[in-house]
Amino acid sequence: MKNILLLLTLCFLMGCRSKKDSASSRKIEKIPESQIDMTQRNRIEALGEQILMTCNTSKFKPFTEKEATAEVRKNMTIDRLTKTCLKFKLKYGHFKNLTFVEAYKNKPEKQIIYRYKAHYQKKIANKELRITVNENNQIAAVNSKDWKDEFVKPEVKTNSKTNTANKTKPSK
Repeated sequence: MKNILLLLTLCFLMGCRSKKDSASSRKIEKIPESQIDMTQRNRIEALGEQILMTCNTSKFKPFTEKEATAEVRKNMTIDRLTKTCLKFKLKYGHFKNLTFVEAYKNKPEKQIIYRYKAHYQKKIANKELRITVNENNQIAAVNSKDWKDEFVKPEVKTNSKTNTANKTKPSK
C-alpha cells in the first residue's frame, strides 16, 4: 500500500511540472528587417569593413572602449590581423565589400548577431563575417567563417569563462 501511494505521489508531481513555453525555449531568433536598428547595423557594418580593409591597406585603427569589449580589443591586434590577412589575401585576393544578410537576437546573452557576406577579388571566396554586439552596444565577438545560407547557431557557452581568442580571431 505504501509503495502504491509513493508511486501515485511521484506520478502526480511529475504531471505538475511546469512546461516550458515553446516561444521562450527559442533562445536565438531572427530579427525581422523592419525591426533592425539601422543606426547600429550601419555602424557595425562600417567597423566590419574597417577590420577587413586592414587586409588591403595594412593599416589598422584599434577599437575604442566604446566600440568593443576589453576582450575583443585585447585579441584584435595588428599582428593577429596581419597573419590572418596574409592567408586571406593569398587565397581570396583583395577584400571588396560587405553585404548585410540578416540579424539574430540571442536572448539569454542579450546580444545581437549580424551576418554579412564578405566579397573578395577571387570568385572562390565565399566568406561570412559575423559580428556580435552586446547590450552595451559594443562588439563582443568577431568571426569569419565559410558562408552557409542557413544560419548556424553559435556554440552554447558551458560556463562563464570562454575562450575569446577563438571568437575574435578570424578562421579559414
